[in-house]
Amino acid sequence: MHRPAIFAAVLGLGRAASNIGDHWIQNDHCARVKGATDANPVYTPTDNPDEEPVAHGTADGTKACAWHCLTYTATQAVAVSVGARVLGIRLRPGAAAAALAVSGITHYIADRRVPGGVLETLAAKTGKTTFYKLADHGMNGAYALDQAWHEGWEAVAALIATTGATAR
Repeated sequence: MHRPAIFAAVLGLGRAASNIGDHWIQNDHCARVKGATDANPVYTPTDNPDEEPVAHGTADGTKACAWHCLTYTATQAVAVSVGARVLGIRLRPGAAAAALAVSGITHYIADRRVPGGVLETLAAKTGKTTFYKLADHGMNGAYALDQAWHEGWEAVAALIATTGATAR
């Protein structure tokens, strides 16, 4: 099998797993709290409507983001491992672990979303502040879940379609 084909396969499997990990595996608590800081707490309601919402600060945000990134990276590890086996691709364990570490760490850096964080700073430096703050035009969780669902099943279909295929 040629290196570009291996790259494309691993990229496709990892990308599909990324969407699944971000939108289907990530729990609601992590999605809400992962950007919380003491200066900008996130409030979540309790089960009792008479109680005040719970304030989440930096420690909770750090923990929620770390947990999300762990499950996100685990989802990628499983998808790429299973996909590679199905496709007859042998990955070096050290290289695979390094790739997962890069994915998980950079995902954490972006997902903490603290005010003035990496993404907000990059957006400001590249003239994208308005776009960064956009929350309109039909972009919402339902759409993201829909796309993750499609991409996940497309990856399964591609695995099935390539089972038994031989490399030239």
